[in-house]
Amino acid sequence: MTRRTAVTAGAAAAAILAVLAAILEHGRTGSLSESAEAFAAAVIAVGVVGLALSLRGSTVRGVVVGGLFTAAGILTWTSTQRPIVIWGVLFVEVVVFALWSRPWLRNLRELPKFGGAWLGLSYWVFGVLGALFVQRSGHLTVAAQRLAYLGVFTLAVLAVVAITAKDRRRDLSIGMAAAILIGIGALLYFGAGSLFDEFHAIPDSASARLMRNRFWGGTGVFYHPNSLAGLVVIAAVRVGFDRAFAAWQRLGVAATAALVLSISDSRTGFVFATAAACAYAVVVLLRRGGAEDVDRGRARWVAVAMPFVVLATVFTIGGGSDFLFRDRFTDGGNDVTSGRTDTWRQVWVDWEHAGWAEKAFGDAHTSRAVVHRDNDGAPVEGPRRDLNTDNAAVGAFRRGGVLGAIGFLIGVALLLWHALRGLWYALILRRPETAQPAIWFTVGAVAAVPTIMTEDWVIGGTNGAIWLVLLAGEVRSRQKAEPAAVVPGQSPSTEPAEGRQNAST
Repeated sequence: MTRRTAVTAGAAAAAILAVLAAILEHGRTGSLSESAEAFAAAVIAVGVVGLALSLRGSTVRGVVVGGLFTAAGILTWTSTQRPIVIWGVLFVEVVVFALWSRPWLRNLRELPKFGGAWLGLSYWVFGVLGALFVQRSGHLTVAAQRLAYLGVFTLAVLAVVAITAKDRRRDLSIGMAAAILIGIGALLYFGAGSLFDEFHAIPDSASARLMRNRFWGGTGVFYHPNSLAGLVVIAAVRVGFDRAFAAWQRLGVAATAALVLSISDSRTGFVFATAAACAYAVVVLLRRGGAEDVDRGRARWVAVAMPFVVLATVFTIGGGSDFLFRDRFTDGGNDVTSGRTDTWRQVWVDWEHAGWAEKAFGDAHTSRAVVHRDNDGAPVEGPRRDLNTDNAAVGAFRRGGVLGAIGFLIGVALLLWHALRGLWYALILRRPETAQPAIWFTVGAVAAVPTIMTEDWVIGGTNGAIWLVLLAGEVRSRQKAEPAAVVPGQSPSTEPAEGRQNAST
C-alpha cells in the first residue's frame, strides 16, 4: 500500500467514525446541536490517533509495551467491578514481557543501575517480605498477590532493558508515546457525546460522582482525569520537545495537551506541564551543541515560548483560573489537596500503631496497601473506601515501610542523575563531549518531581505508563553513554551515540 493510499483510507475511516459518533449521539438525545458537537469531538479524537500513527520511529514493541500499560490503567477505572479483566491484561503483559526480556538473569543484574527500577520495584520487594513476616489472617494471600505484581513489573523493566540493549538505534519511548496518544484518542472518541458538555459521562463509583464536571471518557471506556492529564503531558514532552519530529506534529501534540488539560481540570497535570515548560526553558537556554540542540536566535526563543502559550491557553480559555484553586471534596473547607492531607496523616497514624515488620516493610493488610480513614466521604456506617496515597513518597512508605522510603529516595536520586548528567558534565565540569541524555528525558524526569506530592505516577503500578516512559528514557540515556555490547548474531553499531535518537526519520 502506497503512502497516498494509506492516507486516503485513513481519512475515509476517520470520516465514517465521526459520522457514526454523530448518529449515535442523535439517537441518544435527538438533538442536532449535540450531534454536531459529537461529530466535532470525534474528528478531534481520530485526529489524535492519526497524530500517533504518524510518529516515525515507533516500533511494534514500543507500541505494545506502552499500549499494555495504558490499557491496564484505563481498565482500573473501566472494569473496577471486574478485576478478572485487569488481571487478564496483566497476564498478557507477563507472557509478552517474559518473551522480550531474555536473557533474564543477565538483565536482572542491570536493574540496580536504574532509578526507575528502584522506584517501581523496591517497595514491592519489601512489601512481599513484610507480608510474610506479619502473622495475620490472610497475610500469605497478600504476599502472593504482591509477588504477582512484582513479577509483572520486574518483567516490564527487564523487557525495556533487553529491547533497548539489542537495538540502540531504536527508541522504545516513541512507540510508548504513540500508544498513549492512541489511548487518549480512544477516550476522546468514546466520550465524544459529552466532551463539550458541562457534565460528562462518568464510571459508576462514588468518587467519580463527585467529579462529573471533569472529563473521564464515556461508553464504558473511562480514565481518571488526573491520570489522563499526566498521560497527555508525558506524550507532549516526548514528542513536543524532540526536533526530530515535524513542526506540525509538535504543534499537534501541544494542542492536544491544551485540550486535555482543560477538560480534565487537573491541578497535578497543570503543575506537571508547568514544571516541564520551566525545565525545557532552562535546558534549551543553557545547553550548547549536540544534534538535539535547537537553533540559536529567534527559533530558540520560539521553542521556549511555545509551552507557556499552551499553559496560558489552559489558564484562560480552558478555565484553569477556576479549577486550580477549587476545593473539590471537603464541605466548606479550604483543602486544595482534595482530602489528600487527611490520607497522609492516616498513613502516619497507621505506621505508628504497626508492629516492627510493618514499620520496616510496609502495611500488609491489603496487596496494594490502600488507606482507610473515617472522613472519606462515605456513609458513617461504612463501608470505608479504598484510598490511594496520591503521593509517590508516601505511597512507597506505605507499601514498603522505612525500607521502601529509602528505596524511593535512591530511585529519585538515580533518575535525576541520569537525566541531568549531561548538563553537569557540560556546564560544571566543562566536558561537552560527554554523551548527553535526550532533552525530553531531562525535562520529563525533572518535571515529574513536583508531581510526587500529589500523584503516584513515578512509582509505577498498573497505572504506570508515565513511569515506564521515564524508565525507557533513562535506560536509553545510560546505554548511550556506555560502549555498545555485541549481541550474538548482530554486528555492533557504528553510529555515534548522540544524534541517533530517531534514526528512522
